[in-house]
Amino acid sequence: MQRRLHLPVVEGRPQGRWNHQSRDDAPAPKWAIWELTLACDQKCAHCGPRAGKRRPGELTTEEALLVVDELAELGVGEVVLIGGEAYLRGDVTTIVRAIRAHGMRCTMTTGGLNLNAKRAKALVEAGVGSITVSIDGLRDNHDHVRGVPGSWDRAFAAIRNIKAAGGKVACNSQINALTMPDLLPLLELLAAEGIHSWQLQITVPHGNAADHPELIVQPYMFPKLYEVLERVLDRAAELGVRIWPGNNLGYFGPLEARLRAAQKKHFRGCTAGVTTLGIESDGSIKNCPSLGGPNNVGGNVRDHAIRDLWERTYEMGYIRRRTREDLWGFCGDCYYADTCMAGCTAAAEPLLGRPGNNPFCFHRAATLAEQGLRERIEQISGAGGKGFDNGLWQIVVEPLDATRRATEGPVAIVRPRTSRAVDPTGPGRELPVNAEDGTSRSPAPEVGSSWASPPTSRPVPTMPA
Repeated sequence: MQRRLHLPVVEGRPQGRWNHQSRDDAPAPKWAIWELTLACDQKCAHCGPRAGKRRPGELTTEEALLVVDELAELGVGEVVLIGGEAYLRGDVTTIVRAIRAHGMRCTMTTGGLNLNAKRAKALVEAGVGSITVSIDGLRDNHDHVRGVPGSWDRAFAAIRNIKAAGGKVACNSQINALTMPDLLPLLELLAAEGIHSWQLQITVPHGNAADHPELIVQPYMFPKLYEVLERVLDRAAELGVRIWPGNNLGYFGPLEARLRAAQKKHFRGCTAGVTTLGIESDGSIKNCPSLGGPNNVGGNVRDHAIRDLWERTYEMGYIRRRTREDLWGFCGDCYYADTCMAGCTAAAEPLLGRPGNNPFCFHRAATLAEQGLRERIEQISGAGGKGFDNGLWQIVVEPLDATRRATEGPVAIVRPRTSRAVDPTGPGRELPVNAEDGTSRSPAPEVGSSWASPPTSRPVPTMPA
């Protein structure tokens, strides 16, 4: 791989409904990613919401159709149906038809375990424009991560069922410590099936993945990962497969332009609440499908109009107003800070308790390597078993050389910080350490704090000026 270069930061870009001059100017989300149900037929070790059973109080068909109306009124361009497993809802084709009737594009992401020919035909005929099948590595690693023997073969069968029904098909893959070596051979198999695009993202340490730290790609592995990605990009170009990186895969360095060529831009910061909106199956509206908890849920459609939540709540809008003053650690002093804004919130917040410092970054790993250093994350308290929970982690900064690591030990330790429930803006404060076990403990939100929980009834809380 060639030596990385500092990329020029481009300020100007054309205006459009979803292409704003500033992050604070976000009149409508381009994508609404909608968890139709939390019910799922797989047991994925990386699942953020810990899908399996339906959520209590999932939206009825009538309520779901009202959501479609509101999304259209807000100006959403595309509705992406996810789960759990979206096809497990009996009214899924009714919802798809309503989305299309309003002129919005409809796509779906699925594990494909039980996406048989009949279901595939019904979804395509209802108007799903493209179906993305999740395949994580080669057969053994995929089946291990997905928790269902035979799921890899059935995912490929789902791709064929979609193609046979006349549908367009793509793939997305979680990059974890097991599947990273599988990317190149998997690309060959996917291209042979005729996929048009392949989305790649790293596994982040929340939900079920917080219980499996061995899956997480360590920050010091990013230069090696980028060597693999360079070969993937070369081969994908030859095979005609479009690569679409997730927001948590980056950032900058010599592959930035090629990695995001399909997006026609370099990375410009987290898009949660900027171009994306998440909907949980019980009607909770949040800024990103991969973020959860009260700090990210603006309210519920049963209590508030989606437009009001999008335009007026702190939880939906805080990323639009993120500034350099909200960054800390390496990210606070980074060359790309004003553009990157510490990358993906769903990767950083579960790790250290708040966004603003994100070690899952090629530029960061390469810069530290030039200094003879690397970063390693280690979990210091476990997750509690709820959706999108994460426990707490710390970053160990240590010599890159193994002999020096053994003799000198860590250079520094970056500890977790107060959550946004306690400190809504700024860099937060380092959490105190429990003397008895060395873990961190978080102070409770101040009495009367408006950030401790999402609104449950009107009036809608407004974003601070």
